[in-house]
Amino acid sequence: MSDRQRLVVGISGASGIVYGIRILEALRTLDVESHLIVSRGARRTLAMETAMSLTELHALADVVYAPADLGAAVSSGSFRTLGMVVAPCSVRTLSQIAHGFGDNLLARAADVTAKERRRLVLMVRETPLTLTHIRNMATATENGAIIAPPVPAFYTNPGRLSDVVDQSAGRVLDLFGLDTAAFPRWGEGLQAPAGAA
Repeated sequence: MSDRQRLVVGISGASGIVYGIRILEALRTLDVESHLIVSRGARRTLAMETAMSLTELHALADVVYAPADLGAAVSSGSFRTLGMVVAPCSVRTLSQIAHGFGDNLLARAADVTAKERRRLVLMVRETPLTLTHIRNMATATENGAIIAPPVPAFYTNPGRLSDVVDQSAGRVLDLFGLDTAAFPRWGEGLQAPAGAA
């Protein structure tokens, strides 16, 4: 067995596939073994939002699973991981995870992560929210998930879109105890200007 830490990365069809891509890139830099599940909807988003091919996306991960492969390693609680991040997480995927509908590998792996009491982080991408969305977030939270929408921090004075993405992806990886060192932190070189209240 490998001594490397493992993290499962799910990419659903919501807008914001750049977050999943950036997390995979960061995991490679951190030498964390990435186990990737790309939903069918995410394949369409990849084509709409990037110039990257599916093959190129897969190449960022250590292990790639087909979304219909319910017999994959990540579908079992005996397969040890740090947990799972879904980046981005569509409201459809949120609903499946909140209610335990494991009819595809992404939802099944998330369900396994929750039942094993491992860290499950959902970068939910939707606005505005319906009451159903909010209730599904509450249900997922009650089941142990962390809802972490990619909300940018402007106190870092981002100059490029990549700065915003790095900060959101880095904050999510913080939840797994993984430090990308890719963004400035409050209190570590960043502080309020004199006289600010």
